Amino acid sequence: MVFSSVPFLFYFLPLFIPLYFLPQTTRSRNAVLLAFSVVFYAWGEPWFVLVMLASIVFNWRAALVIERTGPGRRRWATGAAVTANLLLLGVFKYADFVVSNLDQVLALFGKSVPVPEIGLPLGISFFSFHSISYLVDVHRGSAKAARRLGNIALYISMFPQLVAGPIIRYKTVARQIDKRRTTWGRAGVGARIFVIGLAQKVLIADEVARIADAAFDQVVRPTLVEAWLGLSAYTIQIYFDFAGYSNMAIGFAVAFGFTFPRNFRLPYTSRSITEFWRRWHMSLSTWFRDYLYIPLGGNRGSAFATYRNLVTIFLLCGLWHGASWNFVIWGAYHGALLVIERAGFGQVLKRMPDKFAWAYALIAAMFGWVWFRAVDLPHALNMFAGLFGLHGAGPMDVRVHLALYPTTVAALMVGVALALLPRSNGTPPRQNALALWWRTKSVPDLAFMSAVIVLSVLSVTSGTYSPFLYFRF
Repeated sequence: MVFSSVPFLFYFLPLFIPLYFLPQTTRSRNAVLLAFSVVFYAWGEPWFVLVMLASIVFNWRAALVIERTGPGRRRWATGAAVTANLLLLGVFKYADFVVSNLDQVLALFGKSVPVPEIGLPLGISFFSFHSISYLVDVHRGSAKAARRLGNIALYISMFPQLVAGPIIRYKTVARQIDKRRTTWGRAGVGARIFVIGLAQKVLIADEVARIADAAFDQVVRPTLVEAWLGLSAYTIQIYFDFAGYSNMAIGFAVAFGFTFPRNFRLPYTSRSITEFWRRWHMSLSTWFRDYLYIPLGGNRGSAFATYRNLVTIFLLCGLWHGASWNFVIWGAYHGALLVIERAGFGQVLKRMPDKFAWAYALIAAMFGWVWFRAVDLPHALNMFAGLFGLHGAGPMDVRVHLALYPTTVAALMVGVALALLPRSNGTPPRQNALALWWRTKSVPDLAFMSAVIVLSVLSVTSGTYSPFLYFRF
């Protein structure tokens, strides 16, 4: 089920909200939230919900075993449990990729092997990473194993973050699962955050997707203008699509009495790729830092070891996003940029004027999105040829012209403005005067939020099915 859909907004939520808030005990509210989370997942994955439930039961029992196992054998127990999770992820997400590449190699010798074509459960990357972090935290002693199966089931399957994050640590929400406050004030704040996320998705991301789809999928040889217009649109689309989902998930969490970590902090205002990864999908980057980069040695060894660790982490990060060579290249690309910056270019960027450093980081991130959006290697190279003017400068294809609705162009302009809000040096983004005025003036604020809600609902009811981009991960 998709947050920005008629079934969710007009059937699921109106049924869920009164049932959730009517019970007076946390345990009864947990039962309601868990039941609706299973329905939420089963709506689109009726059979794969069994995979998720089996994973929940396995990790619940595995954590209890890890906690009871003595220090000498605990590492083996944890290793076995983590390996089981990785095998589950590997079979469903990477088996087809591995076999198809093996088939291409065997074809050189006149042999072949059938590709299994295994379906990919929605959100398997997210709930697998939730499970692994839980097991490792229990192993380290930073979290206690849950005695009740329902607690772990709720942690992993909670519908706001189930299929596209943000990635939550069990120790972050463990106490809130057992005891939390749900007030009208929190519900109001959460609803506001949810509405903002919904608007980011349906009023900006889905609108500018028309331009990105036309430039990437419909134009055979994109010209300089078409390529840059399409890439700019996709840069805005993927940010507001994923940030919109994260805000909706965070809004739900606040309303339900939970606290989820922030997932984005104006990444396109970064002045290096290193800073970009401190602001983009922060729950994923900190997950890789805490559970892979630091255990591999982090930056505590030689310079070569640090560079090796960075490249390894981002190769795995690319593979986590998808079983495709494009994602591997995307991960290697970001890993290489981080190595270059750590090797000395980062100091050069700090001495540069802010505008030059910002332009470098933004263009570098945009070039990375080409690998992320392209279907395969030839598709990506074709788009790069357009970006460097090898297909000519213009004119634009009629299909790109048709994508330039006035509302689409307006959404692109608003998206660019919001993505590049001013920020202070080295500090969180500051509220500009207009945002502060809207927050402090109740009548304008109510009018503004009402307009956003009406426009978002009209867009949902009049549009077509539009899943979030990160659902495929």
